[in-house]
Amino acid sequence: MNERIAQYRVRLTQFWSQMGRKQKIWLGASIAGLLLTIILLTIVFTRTEYEIAFQSLDTADAAAIMTYLDSSGIPYELSGNGKNISVPSTDAARIKVDVGSQGLVQNGSLGFEAFTTSSSAFGSTENEFNVKYLNALNGEIQQLLNAMQGIESSKVLVNLPEESVFLSTEEAKQASASIMLKFTTGYRPSQKEVDGYYNLVKTAVPNLAIKDITVSSPEGELSFSEETGGIAGNTVAIESQFVIQKKYESELKKSIQEFLGAIVGPENLVIQVSSSMNFDKKSSQESVVRPLDNNDNNGIILSEEIVNNSSTGGSDQNGGVAGTGETDVPGYEAASSTESSESSSIIRNYDVTRIINNIDSAPYVLKDLSISIGIEQSELNDEASKAAIMSAMTALVRSQLADSGQDVNDDVMMEKKVTLIARTFSGSSSASNTGLMSTPWLIGIGGAALAIIAGLIYALARRRKKQVQEEVEMSQPAPIEYPTLDMENVNNDSQARKNLETLAKRKPDEFVNLLRTWLADE
Repeated sequence: MNERIAQYRVRLTQFWSQMGRKQKIWLGASIAGLLLTIILLTIVFTRTEYEIAFQSLDTADAAAIMTYLDSSGIPYELSGNGKNISVPSTDAARIKVDVGSQGLVQNGSLGFEAFTTSSSAFGSTENEFNVKYLNALNGEIQQLLNAMQGIESSKVLVNLPEESVFLSTEEAKQASASIMLKFTTGYRPSQKEVDGYYNLVKTAVPNLAIKDITVSSPEGELSFSEETGGIAGNTVAIESQFVIQKKYESELKKSIQEFLGAIVGPENLVIQVSSSMNFDKKSSQESVVRPLDNNDNNGIILSEEIVNNSSTGGSDQNGGVAGTGETDVPGYEAASSTESSESSSIIRNYDVTRIINNIDSAPYVLKDLSISIGIEQSELNDEASKAAIMSAMTALVRSQLADSGQDVNDDVMMEKKVTLIARTFSGSSSASNTGLMSTPWLIGIGGAALAIIAGLIYALARRRKKQVQEEVEMSQPAPIEYPTLDMENVNNDSQARKNLETLAKRKPDEFVNLLRTWLADE
């Protein structure tokens, strides 16, 4: 066995000694490259791919998950100062399900499940129960808050008053809650969400008023909308109104840009739109009473009453034969007469048409509008073009303000709402010159760049070719000058043998080459 290894070693040594310097370098580089490739492939195919399965963990949750992974023999990696845990990507889904089913992630808090996991067979005292209940209540509220959008972590502290039969409801202390919220990077809660935090805590804790809740963040305290007189509660509405106004101005500006941009060019146009909108929503009721048509402005007869009266009667008048009776006045004449009278009355009750209109005026009514347009002076060099643009913009403003209550027929007022400025833009001269000669300059610069690149490529290729030729020339072995022996001047065979032995001992390579030459000649 040792002899065979020695033979292989001798052969390998002879093979290595027979190789030239270039061949040795190439062989060594090839072996090194092959080994490096094998190592890299081994690393790539045997490397475990990790993905983040749990992030932004509390220290208690991270410790619980690490204990589970260690007991299960699952490799993992920690990152983010121990807050993120990465597991092999092939098993990530299964590990998430297992950890979730065991309830290892509690966001640093325990809820009412603490009563089932740590119950004692001997029970607990009242004080122990109260402390455990308070901790569980804090944990439940914390878990609810952590589940809301944008909250990274939270800390909750609830104080419950002691119940006493000797104190009335007014005299008893009220519950209170202090909450610290940490939001994710770049997240800012709206007032509607802040109100949701207050309402969530209020409904979770019995006998807790809004005024006894304090919600804070590292940036400051978050106030409930009613505590600021309703101003904060209107933040959402104000933001919505601002967005609507800006969107209207943007769309109007875009419309003007498309209209005038095709005439003077988009690069020669600057537009500024300012608007004022009324966001009040009004409701009104209108009652209209109208007579019937084709009825002499009268309504429908609901009832009619006609009364006719007539009477006939007589009356005695003073007079008579003078001196004919006991009571008569001498010389006074007596007389008598009959009278009749008639009367009539008509009472009619009419009904008219009653129309009741409930009018709800829509919000977002445009109150005022002004448009300022700046145009490159070279594009607006005549009064006719300026007048045409002013007329078009004035008509646009008039149509937009049709429902604003302003007198849109007042041309002077409408023209004041449109401003047209003809000025030379900053850097417009150089820009225009560049624009006029942009194509030739670009062609010239591109051709010059291509020529330079082609020259560099040609020079590099020629230099490379020269280096390859030099390497080929250097790799070719130089003509070998074989040693010669003057056999004619040698007197005997012993002398010739002696010379050959001396050459073989001192210069074995030359001796071998000499033998090859002799064999080739024969």
